[in-house]
Amino acid sequence: MSSAEDTRKILEHWQRAAPNDRLAHLVKDATRAFVRALQMRLNEHHVSFGHWAFLRILWVQDGLTQRELSDEAGVMEPTTYSALKAMEALGYVERKHLPGNKKNMYVYLTDRGRGLERKLIPLAEDVNRIGIRGLTADEIGVARKVLLGIIANLAEDEEKAEERSLRIPSTRELSRRVSERVERQRARAPRRETEARAQAAAPRRRRATVHDE
Repeated sequence: MSSAEDTRKILEHWQRAAPNDRLAHLVKDATRAFVRALQMRLNEHHVSFGHWAFLRILWVQDGLTQRELSDEAGVMEPTTYSALKAMEALGYVERKHLPGNKKNMYVYLTDRGRGLERKLIPLAEDVNRIGIRGLTADEIGVARKVLLGIIANLAEDEEKAEERSLRIPSTRELSRRVSERVERQRARAPRRETEARAQAAAPRRRRATVHDE
């Protein structure tokens, strides 16, 4: 299925199948459509959307640490590390320690990485123009107000969650949990098979006992 067909099916879902589906799903699908539209344009410059996410941050503020970049982009540090390694190999950024600080690794744009700004920013602006085509200024203002309200409400919820010791686990921790669960299921599988065979054999034993009588 092509990208256009996939996006069209999402639109049909909202118009016909589930027009009153949860708002979270609508926001997710709108974001997905924006991302796909931008990625198609970024591909012409051989830039991935993942790299774009870090480039646009560095265009505003250069010289951030990997942790600061992770926080700004809203991704886990291992993801940031992998992306920056690739971006460094492509010549977009360079990572280095500052004198007297061997702990933190700081990320700086190269001339090539900085030069991408004038090529890629117009692409994002074009996608935004397409996304709001046909909407009035008042409608756009309401949409902004609604989305900001949602963000504020969820930020408050996250703060309360921290008070209850709820948190988002790291990618490494999630992987470890999944691996442990898989191992537990594998360990239980032989026992379940043994119990199933025993249950299957039980009626045969009962029938044999009745026949003997």
